[in-house]
Amino acid sequence: MSSVSNYVSCAVLWLCLVAKAPDLLRHRGDPYLRAICAVLALAGLCFFLGAPPTIGAVNRLSGVPNLAAPLTYAAITAYGAASQVLVVYWRGGPHVHRTARRWITAYTLVVVGIAVTFALGEAPVERRTDLDTYYATTPFIGQMIVLYLAAHLAAVSVTAVSSLRWARRVRGRLRAGLAVMAIGALCNSGYSVCKLLAVGARWSGHDWAVLDTNMSPAAAGMGALITVVGVLIPLVGPWLTEWRRSWRTYVRLAPLERELDELLSRRSLRLPRPRLASPTTWLMWRQTSIHNALGYLDACLDRALYARTREAALRATGDAERAEATAWAAVIASAAWDTARREHVPPPPGGEGRLVARVPDPAALVRIADALATSELVAAARTHGGTTRTGAA
Repeated sequence: MSSVSNYVSCAVLWLCLVAKAPDLLRHRGDPYLRAICAVLALAGLCFFLGAPPTIGAVNRLSGVPNLAAPLTYAAITAYGAASQVLVVYWRGGPHVHRTARRWITAYTLVVVGIAVTFALGEAPVERRTDLDTYYATTPFIGQMIVLYLAAHLAAVSVTAVSSLRWARRVRGRLRAGLAVMAIGALCNSGYSVCKLLAVGARWSGHDWAVLDTNMSPAAAGMGALITVVGVLIPLVGPWLTEWRRSWRTYVRLAPLERELDELLSRRSLRLPRPRLASPTTWLMWRQTSIHNALGYLDACLDRALYARTREAALRATGDAERAEATAWAAVIASAAWDTARREHVPPPPGGEGRLVARVPDPAALVRIADALATSELVAAARTHGGTTRTGAA
């Protein structure tokens, strides 16, 4: 991967972390949230530390040649452990905390081992892209390389197997997230396998450095991004579903708002239009405007027209909900037609009580909007709006 790809990937992952930070602050004791944030933070850190400019800066500022290597290896090791801990918490069970602690303890010892072997070894020549193969035969440094690669391969392999096993037992977004996470873990295993093959070739006197410098970084980058996508699917899925539901409802309510548009504008009943808002906010704005108009039309809604239209629609469809929506649409269209042509509209004769005592709920408003766009009974009420006061249907 190029340095730009490293930094862009890091930025995307840390932006996701920032988006999850408020939830973590509100629920500090939730181990599941902590594991998600750890995966996002460590995945971004791996990309950041693995970029050649960062490697050079760390080595230069510390004054220790190749100090960036054990730092990067420690981050990769911690990321592998965090991914497995996340799967453990996803699965749950009676011993979930004990299992998570075992993983954390084991990989803490691996990180300590990386630090100790680097301190005992000697790596005086800075290598920004091929340190693993260059120092594969150096005492202690070679052991450090094998240690972190073996630990990483074990973690991602167990993560892939665990995710696939559990994915067979669940459904929906969680299953999709686990399947994608397993694919990401398998890609991540390619990072360790490529490097181990390159190191093994170096031990036998061959040069397979291309596996170390080209193929393993590509596998790591692809694997980390796919894994994080898998982590986010169960989290972002509900939000996307709500986003889509709100937007579809907002669009379906358009015929009802158009029917009331002149009244809303002339009587200043519409709230200020939101800008750069979410679909949920747009939907609330449209629903509020509609309810404002219905409240204004309260005294003008013809109960007799409502009853006749409901009875006719019920005979035609046999669907009580649809008949009620059609009746509502008819009286709204008729009242809107009248108010658009008269400054003052008297209440319909013989009306008793308030028709809007039962204000339609959001689902009913959608059905009313559909009836406005499709029902012939509503079209007739709109056409004869002024004559409905004398009994025309």
